[in-house]
Formats: sequence, C-alpha cells, structure tokens
Amino acid sequence: MSWFTALRETAKAGLTVDFSLTNPRRSLRAAVAAALVIFPTMAIYGPAHAASAAMGAFIAGVATFQRSFRPRASLALVAGAGLGVSTFLGYLAVGIPGAFPVLLALWAFGAGLTWAISPTAGVVSANTLSVMLVVVQLPVSVSAALGHALLCSIGGGVQALVVTVWPIDSWRAQRDALADIYAGLGDYARSLRHDPVAHVDPEPFIVARQAARLTARQARRRPAELRGLRTVAERIRPALAALADPRVGAAEEGPERDRAREVLAAAAEVLDALARAIRTGEAVRLPKDTPGLALARPGTGEDLLRGGARRSARRLSTLLGRAADRLDRQDRTALPARTDTGLRRPPLVKVAPAALATVGRQLHQHSAIFHHAVRMSAVVTSAYLAARLLGIEHGYWAPMASAMVMRPDFAQTFSRGVARIAGTVAGVLVSTAIVQVFQPNDWVLAALAVFSMGMSYMMLSTGYALLTAAISSYVVFLLGLQPGEPVQLAFDRVAMTLLGGAVALGAYALFPTWQTARLPERLAEWLAAAGRYAAAVFTAYGEPAGGHAEGDVRAALLDVREARAEMLAALDRAELEPVHHFARTPELSRKQFDRARSAVGMLDRSTVLLEAHLPAEDAPPLPGAGAFGEELRDATAIAAAAILLGQNVDFSQLREAHRSWDYLLASLPRDEGIDVTRAGARLVMQALTELEKAVRTRPQPAREEPVPSTA
Repeated sequence: MSWFTALRETAKAGLTVDFSLTNPRRSLRAAVAAALVIFPTMAIYGPAHAASAAMGAFIAGVATFQRSFRPRASLALVAGAGLGVSTFLGYLAVGIPGAFPVLLALWAFGAGLTWAISPTAGVVSANTLSVMLVVVQLPVSVSAALGHALLCSIGGGVQALVVTVWPIDSWRAQRDALADIYAGLGDYARSLRHDPVAHVDPEPFIVARQAARLTARQARRRPAELRGLRTVAERIRPALAALADPRVGAAEEGPERDRAREVLAAAAEVLDALARAIRTGEAVRLPKDTPGLALARPGTGEDLLRGGARRSARRLSTLLGRAADRLDRQDRTALPARTDTGLRRPPLVKVAPAALATVGRQLHQHSAIFHHAVRMSAVVTSAYLAARLLGIEHGYWAPMASAMVMRPDFAQTFSRGVARIAGTVAGVLVSTAIVQVFQPNDWVLAALAVFSMGMSYMMLSTGYALLTAAISSYVVFLLGLQPGEPVQLAFDRVAMTLLGGAVALGAYALFPTWQTARLPERLAEWLAAAGRYAAAVFTAYGEPAGGHAEGDVRAALLDVREARAEMLAALDRAELEPVHHFARTPELSRKQFDRARSAVGMLDRSTVLLEAHLPAEDAPPLPGAGAFGEELRDATAIAAAAILLGQNVDFSQLREAHRSWDYLLASLPRDEGIDVTRAGARLVMQALTELEKAVRTRPQPAREEPVPSTA
C-alpha cells in the first residue's frame, strides 16, 4: 500500500477504542498496592521520595498485567528490581558530565534487545528506561540516590506481596487458554462440514502450551480438571481433519459425506460443552439432542463410514469421551496430581542464562531485534540531547515518549506513536487544568495520582490513546508534588511529547525494518519445520514400538505450529507496510510467495491427516517409512535454504524415493492402514511439487511424470 494509506490505517488503529476494561478487581488491587507505598513514604520522607516509590509501584503493577502465565508476584519483583537498578545507575551518571547520555544509549540498546526474550520483557524494559528519565531529575546525593532506588524496588515488592495475599482468579488465564482450544475446535468442526480442507487457527494451541508450563508450586495447586486436556485436544484436531478430508476420509458426496457432517456437527456441540465446563469450572453438560459421545456406534450410521473415515470417527468418539471423563466432577479426585515434566516452568533465576543466550543470538546485522535496539538507542539519546540543546527544563519527556513509542515493527510503532501523542496531549491538558483550577495540596495530588494509576490499569485493554491519557495524568499529578509553574510545565510536556514522537516516527521511516522483506525467511522456517513434522510422522509409522515416536511427533507439531504462527503474524504486519518488495530474496515475487505459502500449508495439512491414523505401539512397523521420512526431512531442509538464497527448489531425489517406497507398499497385502499411508504420502508429494513450481526462478526442462500405481 502507499505511504498515505499505511499512515492512515496505522493512525486509525492507534486511535481505536475497544471499550473493554481490565478486570476491575485486579485494577483495584494494583492501585491499593501503589497507595500502600505512596502515602507512607510521603508521610515519612516527603514528596520527592514518594515520587520514586510511586514510579516503582506503578510500573511493577503494569508488569503484573502483561501477557504472561508466570506468577504475577514474580513479575512484580523482577520489574521492581529492574527499576531500582536503572534508577540508581541513572542517579550516579547524571552527576558526571557526559556520562548520562552514554548510559541512556546503552540502557536503551539493552531494552531494545529484550524484545528477543518476549514482548513482556520488552515492555517492562522500556518502562525502566522511562522511569530513569523521570526520577533522575530530582537532585540528590549518592546515598540519597540509593534510597530512591530502594524505594522503587520496594514498590515492586509491595505489589508482589499484595498479589500473593490477595489472589484474584489465580487460574483464570490457564482456564481461558484451555477453553479457547476446545471452542476453536468446535468452530473448526463446523467449518469442516462445509469446507473439508479448512484450516484450524494455531494461536489457541500456542497460547495453551505457554499456559501449561508451570512452576512446581503451580503444579501442586493446579485444579484437577486442567490436567491432560490439552493433550487430548491435540489429538482431536487431526481426527476431525482426517474424517472430513475426502482424500483420506469420507467420500466427497453421498450418504457417507452426510454421515460425516452429522458426526462433525455432534462433535462441535460436544466441544462447545467441554469449553464451557473448562471456562466456568462447572460440571460438563452435554446437549441432549446430540448423539452423545458414541458418534460412531453401531446402529447410528457407522456402516455408512468406511475405511479411514470409520477409523477417524471412532478415534474422535474415544477422544471426546476421554475429555468428558476428565471433566466429570465425580472422577476429578481420582486424577493423578502430576503435570507434564517436559513443560515444567523453571524459576526466573534459571531462566536468566537462557534469556541471555537468546539475546546474544540477536547480535548480528540481519536481526530485526538488533535493528530495533540500535534504532531505539539512537532515537532516545538523540531526543534527550535535542531537548537539552533547546534548553527546555522538562525535556526528558521527549526521550520518554520515544522509548514508549518504539516497537520492532512499523505498524505498532506508528499506531502507538499517533496514540501516544494524542493521549499525552489530552491527559496533560486535563490534569494540568485540574491542578491550576483547584490548587490541590500534596495529599490530594497523591490521591489523584493513585486514582489515575487505577484508571490506567483499567484501560490497559481499552486502547493505547486512552491508556496514555491516564498515564500522563498520573505523571502530572505525581510531578505536581514538585515546585513549578503548572501552565509552563504543561506546555513543555506537550511540546516534548510531540518532539519525541516525531523523532521516533521519523527514525523508523528513514531506517525501517520491513517485515515484508523477511517473509521469505519466515516461509523457509515454516517449510523446514513442516518437513521435520512430516518426517516424524513417517518415522512413527516405521517404528511404532519405539516408545518415543508419539513424543517426537508432538514436539515437531509444536515447532511447525509456532513457525506457521510467526509467519502469519509477520504477514499481518507486512500488510500494513508501504512496501511491496522482498529485499533479501529479489528472485521471489509476492505472487510466488503466496503460491509457496499455499503449498507449505498443503504439506502441513497432509501430515495432519497422516497423524490422525498413527499406529499403536503394538502395530507392526511399516517397511520403508522411516527411510522415506529421513529423505523428506533432508529434502525440505535443503529446499528451505534454497528459498533463502533465491534458488530453484528440486525434489527429484525425494520423488524417486517416494516412487520406490510406493511400489514397495503396493506389493504388500491390502490393508486400510497401508491405503491411508499411501494416500497421505501422495498428498505430501503433491504439495512439494506445487512448492517446486511456485518458487521456480528459471525455466526447467520438461519432466516425464510417473503414472500412479492403482494397486
């Protein structure tokens, strides 16, 4: 799209109001925790120290609202500690000529790199940077600076303590994540009734996996009905797909297709009931007008389903019954009190080395996170120096606005930039008018600051513009505790916000990191992951008694799901960018990319269909399946590298391997499992052939296609 259209759409997104509020009880809890820090500190030490304590309490409270399934108390403690360190270092550097801009540049660079860990880490790090810019304006000695830093940390500690002693919906996030899977599967089942090759949304599965990583304490306290249901859901999805797909399941038309639609409709209603039970914690109540869980029992149309469709319907019925049994209140006490050890969430102390390693992997010139860190460091430091050169007393608002606006991608940076400017102007003008008209004393100003904090927490989900207005009001009331002319302060704050936002947006426009240019890279990662997933499934057919085949398939499935989600997220962000080029792979056009994406999706779905019919551990191994899986893994990895290099993709060797293996399977005695495997393998090769054609950069000699065996 054009620059004008891109800017218009991002501005519209930034100013959009959702009208949904954060949990009022959680917002009240965070505001009460802040009040428990601010008022005692003001009574004992005075307004200057109260400002530091308030900053720590507020940012630590914001951290507890971030998208994370860790205990909220630990997030508050980490945020408070980070604020204390940044504040103390800032106080030390501000007293040394020329040292503070250097520290600011280094801290901003580190804050930008933390986006590699998670968005939560990136947001909290940016907040520590903004707090450093605000509190260092208070002239203090080194010993007093240490006291201010400790107060910031204490603010985080109080938030953690209040979260611990006042728990609110402790398992709500985990329940919602798990319920979203079953609700999504219900929608997926309904979609399959009309579109047999519909795609399932991977996002709920990814979020639920994050929610399933528990600390030891969480594992002991987790509600019994939340155990094991995610694993069942992972198996329901391929069963639904295999039943609906006419290539390995029910026939495309006729009585068998009608029966498959009935089974899918019944499954959708059962899945909806399971989702409601998980979300509310109540007993599962199945609809009375469904065929129950016996979706393929004799006498109800089972004879209409044949071959792979019958096997899929039976497996689906078994899995739905297993999920309902786990949710039955009468059986919950009998469930084992355990969790998946492979998903055990390590403590934050043990996460630090892995987090540092993740950040270290971004230190190269092709990393989007590295580009963001460099851009953030340059922008924040430039805004700070520009404000100082202009001689504006409260120029720290410029770099603070830049720090809070900058994001690793164009769409978020520009939408937040517009929202930040609009919200700050509105919030500063309204709060300054209140201070000017009513002349409140220090205690009233502190109370207004706490009220604005509570409103900020409430509007975390409403829209960034309103959130920024509330935060700006809170800062105005907080800094109103310091001497100064309110009207002049308001003018300076608005001017510096405009300057900081303009510098941030201008820097991104001049030195952008386009997601469009990285789409081929995301496609290559998805292809390689899809190849590993398909290889794991074929290996499970070849070695069903290995004991670890199912675990390998599930691990590969999680990898390919995350790779696909990252590619789709990058594609969504790229749609809002005013560019239409693939800078790193100029040989690949957008049309080729779309065709290749469709082909990789076909490969992914074909593997799902095969996974639905994985053999039991006591089943005989399928000859040649493991060897073909290894060939497939290597071929897709080489193809992924070829896409990155802008070269042709060649699956001729894999095609020969498939021809030989298919001939071997055709010579074996006829069996439903073998027929499904051969059909699935043909679908895999069809997808790879489409991929080969999609990314072709130069004409190829005609190739004689083999005649498929009808054995």
